[in-house]
Amino acid sequence: MKKTTLFVLIIIILCFVHLSCDQDKSNINVRELNNVAIDLLLYDYDDGYVPGAALLIVKNNEVLYSKGYGIANLEIGYNISAKTNFRLASITKQFTAMSIMILKSRDQLDYTSSLTEIFQNFPPYGSNITIRHLLNHTSGLVDYEELILQNTTMQVKDVDVLNMMMNLDYTYFTPGTQYQYSNSGFALLAMIVEEVSGNGYAEFLEENIFAPLDMSNSVAFENGISSISNRAFGYSLQGDEFSLDDQSLTSAVLGDGGIYTSLNDMLKWDQSLYTDKLVSLEILNEAFTSGKLSNGVETGYGFGWRLDSYSNRNRVGHTGTTRGFRNVYHRYPIENLSIIILTNRNSGSPIIIANQIAGIIFGS
Repeated sequence: MKKTTLFVLIIIILCFVHLSCDQDKSNINVRELNNVAIDLLLYDYDDGYVPGAALLIVKNNEVLYSKGYGIANLEIGYNISAKTNFRLASITKQFTAMSIMILKSRDQLDYTSSLTEIFQNFPPYGSNITIRHLLNHTSGLVDYEELILQNTTMQVKDVDVLNMMMNLDYTYFTPGTQYQYSNSGFALLAMIVEEVSGNGYAEFLEENIFAPLDMSNSVAFENGISSISNRAFGYSLQGDEFSLDDQSLTSAVLGDGGIYTSLNDMLKWDQSLYTDKLVSLEILNEAFTSGKLSNGVETGYGFGWRLDSYSNRNRVGHTGTTRGFRNVYHRYPIENLSIIILTNRNSGSPIIIANQIAGIIFGS
């Protein structure tokens, strides 16, 4: 009965949204109607005592919507808000890429530097893999997840990924000839940050990104070293109930997915990307430029950003999926619009919801 009622409500609201978009030319204020439609899209995340979601919509430097749905910690029972810190998973990659760009802006490295130039005793195959290959996912590095031994109980860290790569003598393909998404590549980028800067990756993020942007609650989490305030824990649906499912063997790898942050801090990150506060606009813009294979074919991936379009509008963004968390971050630079959805459960499709929200805003 509940699902039938919800379905009817969604149809009614979408009709209201359609009419309001059509009537917008008559200067009718549609925001209240649209907000109801947006809340219905996230109904499942606020349907009782369940793990939920946090939604941020920013347009023209104005917060249009910032809201929490559901519960951050089922064991303690506190609600999700704009202050709740979620694990970003692969959305972390844009911060790892920014760390590399900061070092580039300081002339401490070059995108053409190879792994053998950076790491002493790296196997010869690394001489053909450059930093740019790692950033663009064209390195051909073997997925470290495939190399974890079956009886492993200790969490893998970035340095372990580096050691795994140093114990190999091959890649999936000749670097630069194919695009293949690689968590191994971004774990190695975090180790490059450490090697070049002399600081730990988490420390570098804090000193060079989080502190300058006043992202005071963001952290690349290291168990026993750092802590996470207002933490959302991850859950999986087991039968009819959600159970804690927050960590895996790969959760301690930082460069590919280890940052925790909130909507409040993501707003500061998002707005900084219109400025030269961290790096020059020339360097920053390359992050939003598609990589190219050796034959000139574009990959559709920049430096930590996927490049595509939606509703006939250019878009950059990324999803993030790991145990207990599913997230999406979309930016429409020309429209000055950003949509961020962070969730603390293993189910649902935030990317579909983000697309539906964009459709409401664009009137499509």
